[in-house]
Amino acid sequence: MLDYLIVGSGLAGISFAEIALKNNKTILLIDDESQNSSKIAAGLYNPVILKRFSEVWNAKEQLALMNDFYSRVEEKLNEKFNFEMPILRKFFSIEEQNNWFAASDKINLTPFLSTKLISTKFDGIDSPYDYGEVLHTGYVDTALLLIKYKEYLLKNNLLLEESFDSSYIKFLEIGIEYKSIQARHVIFAEGFGMLKNPFFNYLPLDGTKGELFVIKAPNLNLDLIVNTSVFILPLGGDLFKVGATYNWHDKTSLPTEEGKQELLERIREIITCDFEIIKHFAGVRPTVADRRPLVGTHEGYKSLHILNGLGTRGVMLGPAMAKTLFDHIESGIPVDSEADIKRFHKRYLKSLISHRP
Repeated sequence: MLDYLIVGSGLAGISFAEIALKNNKTILLIDDESQNSSKIAAGLYNPVILKRFSEVWNAKEQLALMNDFYSRVEEKLNEKFNFEMPILRKFFSIEEQNNWFAASDKINLTPFLSTKLISTKFDGIDSPYDYGEVLHTGYVDTALLLIKYKEYLLKNNLLLEESFDSSYIKFLEIGIEYKSIQARHVIFAEGFGMLKNPFFNYLPLDGTKGELFVIKAPNLNLDLIVNTSVFILPLGGDLFKVGATYNWHDKTSLPTEEGKQELLERIREIITCDFEIIKHFAGVRPTVADRRPLVGTHEGYKSLHILNGLGTRGVMLGPAMAKTLFDHIESGIPVDSEADIKRFHKRYLKSLISHRP
């Protein structure tokens, strides 16, 4: 009998898989690649919410776990995924500068916000009010990470490339049986696909569509990340990833003309040089209204667990929440109340009533 059957091989799924393997557990992943948000993600990690100049929830703990996790995976797969890189917040006024310095005085933000203005002038960007630098930042090449980790899983017969059908689950005295597979636990890490999961679709997952570009801008001299109304991430070879939009209504993974025009408008507010769009892509992020992940054990079926709702910060949240769930299952350590799906207990009760014959 397997220890863990993991449904989904995005950031959430591979984070849990790696932590389980580190602890000598047996695993099998199932994925049909119907969800793509992890693959197209920018992969930025940043401990500060720059719109509001506030700390990301549990940022210090997440960063520590994240750096250890990706270092271990890089060594394991002999590949570089984690790239430390400064993030500069471009200021548009003296008032924004003042707000930055006020935020940097807050105890929880002092480790993350430099108090020294960056006055470097980058070709292709007009910055009369300079920049503020966020510390402990960078990006993870999520597309490469998922490709290489999938290769590792396939090589070791740890991945089934097929759709998961919950109707085949049979509950045993200990664990479950799924077709010919028996496992002590099932981890559902399906991203936005959770809405089709009959065991957890009562949870308020509200996918947020994001659209991004890869652009070519030979006259844009930039070797770090700039973040304003969009981020600009240098990829090398005059290529830059730029994004992202936030659409709460369209739940498809198809690029739109509306998203294209929105991104073009925002880019032109920042970049003064010519550029061309090389690629336009889109995905639906698994987000939750209260901006917290969905982690925990099903109230009626103790063999079923969920790891979801990582939203726009999956690179930081994935390893931390995977460890939280693993420790909860194996050692009975409670899940943080802000992340635990028990906060939606009333919705669970309503779902039971609505499914009565």
